[in-house]
Amino acid sequence: MSLPRWEHGTVTPASEKEEKEEGGGGVKGTCPQLKPSGASISGAAPVGPMGGSSSRLFGTLAQSLNSAPLAQPEPYLNQDPDQLLRECEEALQRRPARPHRDLFYPSGTAPCRHKHNSSIRIMQWNILAQALGEGKDGFIRCPLDALNWQERKYLILEEILTYRPDILCLQEVDHYYDTFQPIMASLGYQGSFLAKPWSPCLDVEQNNGPDGCALFYRSARFSLQATAHLRLSALMLPTNQVAIVQTLNCKVTGRRLCVAVTHLKARSGWERLRSAQGADLLQSLCSITSQGGSSCQTEVESGTIPLVVCGDFNAEPSEDVYRRFSSSTLGLNSAYKLLSSDGQTEPAYTSWKIRPSGESCSTLDYIWYTHDALSVDCLLNIPTEEQIGPDRLPSYHYPSDHLSLLCDVIFREGPHRLM
Repeated sequence: MSLPRWEHGTVTPASEKEEKEEGGGGVKGTCPQLKPSGASISGAAPVGPMGGSSSRLFGTLAQSLNSAPLAQPEPYLNQDPDQLLRECEEALQRRPARPHRDLFYPSGTAPCRHKHNSSIRIMQWNILAQALGEGKDGFIRCPLDALNWQERKYLILEEILTYRPDILCLQEVDHYYDTFQPIMASLGYQGSFLAKPWSPCLDVEQNNGPDGCALFYRSARFSLQATAHLRLSALMLPTNQVAIVQTLNCKVTGRRLCVAVTHLKARSGWERLRSAQGADLLQSLCSITSQGGSSCQTEVESGTIPLVVCGDFNAEPSEDVYRRFSSSTLGLNSAYKLLSSDGQTEPAYTSWKIRPSGESCSTLDYIWYTHDALSVDCLLNIPTEEQIGPDRLPSYHYPSDHLSLLCDVIFREGPHRLM
């Protein structure tokens, strides 16, 4: 496998922004540099061309998309991921290398590594909708050409290909049908996309359709049991935020895993709405994962399908929606707390941007997991302030205003676990 374009070292291979006003619910000001705490280690957009790229990967796919319906993905299957990664690297030669990020192994982690219980790699990422990045966000320190889709798409794909997750959860996807669905299908993934009912992307001239959430899983590893597309409600009223929930069967272990991806309401002043959206999502997840429709109050005792919830919550850990998830009867824990020395503190930031109103450094993105049924094997560390750079995110070397999160989880052993 070719080495990724790191600035140094090697790597182990493998918001809702409705009006995009400044602040995004984040905390303004300078964010402290994150110190390592241990050893390092799927409303449809129209199908269209890829923008005239000369890459073999995107050029070939664009030609195929113009001549074949998306309902017939066979021509895209069995692409070589190493070759696709090399094509991304070639297309990005003029750009600086991405910050190096180590895999971090939490202390005391001792997963069972036999062949019937291998880890599951999960990636969570708000990739920044193209229409919003160019048309609404106002990143005053990011050159406009750094946001050009003809190159930025390679940066996004390079990040995905570097880590090759088994499950990929994305927000702010406005190039699902012309980019991510065919490319991920060519790599052996099944995908699901759910657009926001009133996507702010549609307000931008020459947009590519609405943005929304996407969930991909590697079909060699999982088979699909059920899918739920949810429009989140608050006080019994529908909102503009959505979630995808899929129940998967793991072909390696024979066990089930429920995965959810969501993107809650952005901006300061909407904390109560986010909390209500979170409560609505938790109620749906309780029903989906509970065995035989049993009550949430008895789900720990009766056994439930293990759950992973990924998302841009647009909420700091101090918000009520965070407390709802951490205290839910679903028994959820936030994976990225394990980066801290005490295992109880979230990273200092997952998003860091500069807008006309000032600098916003915020922890908004999370991977929640059922801690009594799953354990975290490793996590992708957070880049330092120096690595991110003085102009913050996005930039020539990083495609989004949010950092990708990644962890490997493993099923805990035990006769009481749901099969």
